[in-house]
Amino acid sequence: MIDEANEILKTKGYSLAHLKAESSPLAGKALLKGTKIVSPFSDAPEVVLRVVRDCVPSADELGRRLLTPHELRDYLDSHA
Repeated sequence: MIDEANEILKTKGYSLAHLKAESSPLAGKALLKGTKIVSPFSDAPEVVLRVVRDCVPSADELGRRLLTPHELRDYLDSHA
């Protein structure tokens, strides 16, 4: 799921430095982190994949703005 999330991010125009998914040191968790998010977003790998696929805009759409974990949580809450 982490590899799939990173492929989606790549197609959305992000480099690994800007936004990437990776395994968390905590068992069963994945992180979304990089220079385009204020602080890392942590959740189950399938949730991180869903956020990347459905919530993260393309790099062009995001522009100079930064994502926030709060914004991503709000998306999940409104699309539960």
